Amino acid sequence: MEQNILIIGGNGLVGKTISRILTSRNPHLSVFIGGRKGGKTDKHLKIDVTDPSSFTIISDRKIHLIILSVNDKEDNVLRYAIDHQIDYLDITKPTPALVKAYGIAAKSKINSRIVFSSGWMGGIVPGLVNTLSDSGDISEVKLFVYYSVKDQAGESSAHFMAENVAVPFVHYQNDKPVSIRHFLDTESFNFSYGIGKRSAYNFDVPDLYILNKIERISDVSVKMTYNSKFITWLLGTFQYLRIYSILSLKERKMIFGSSGNGDQAVFEIVVDDQSGQKKLSLQSLKGQAELTALSAVLHTEELLRNPHKNKVYFSHQLHEPLSLMAQLNAYDSINIKVKQ
Repeated sequence: MEQNILIIGGNGLVGKTISRILTSRNPHLSVFIGGRKGGKTDKHLKIDVTDPSSFTIISDRKIHLIILSVNDKEDNVLRYAIDHQIDYLDITKPTPALVKAYGIAAKSKINSRIVFSSGWMGGIVPGLVNTLSDSGDISEVKLFVYYSVKDQAGESSAHFMAENVAVPFVHYQNDKPVSIRHFLDTESFNFSYGIGKRSAYNFDVPDLYILNKIERISDVSVKMTYNSKFITWLLGTFQYLRIYSILSLKERKMIFGSSGNGDQAVFEIVVDDQSGQKKLSLQSLKGQAELTALSAVLHTEELLRNPHKNKVYFSHQLHEPLSLMAQLNAYDSINIKVKQ
């Protein structure tokens, strides 16, 4: 049976990368690209997430799975997928939008697989967390992120940071939300892969919510450092002086819009459980977009390969944790180290 996959936002950096990886690994799939301007071939569909009337072509082309890699603030695509019983994979949402969309799905009658994959780097962190604890009794998770301004992060990353940097968010202590602000509360951390000791600052990713509310881990925090120590310090100083609050969105995008010619992306997970502390370090030599796209492809392949029930998932729930880690580690530009 032919499987028709639609990537909405497929003309963006991450969308193009998903298409490249997915088609190279699965040449039998029929992959369509959705965007506001359409395209020159019958594989390019004119779809505007703000205009649900443009979605009829999704059913006309008998799409089996929608991969959403563009911001859909009103959740129009999610509602369409639920109503038309189409599998759905979303890699785009910041935490408040994820909570809202999850609430919509939870209240709906589900007759397809609805998968939220908006955690850091395509939603793989909770799955990797679960590889680090035999007992399952995890008391604390810390995620440390290294972000390079040389990375080909794309416009969407800059827009995400600019839009959210002035907005307070929560991390979790003793199973209670604690309100904090981006780029404050420095913590020194010794990063792997030649990066070394750096100051890392508060940063909001959906994994805070997922690890606490879904995986029931009581203490969860995320901190980020930039490749430039000066930029890291400057971002913290701007937040301390509340400069972000008086800048326009366009001005904030200029600060974060720093895509380069390519660089590594690194994140590190530190887990505490009854047996002690363990650390998993992951390096993507081709940067954030490649890793995010690969994660989306692995989730897609899992949906196509195995008969998961029709219900709502977070993407890590599709996988056996060790299998997910093995598939990531098998990719030529991904390196993973685990240390106790």
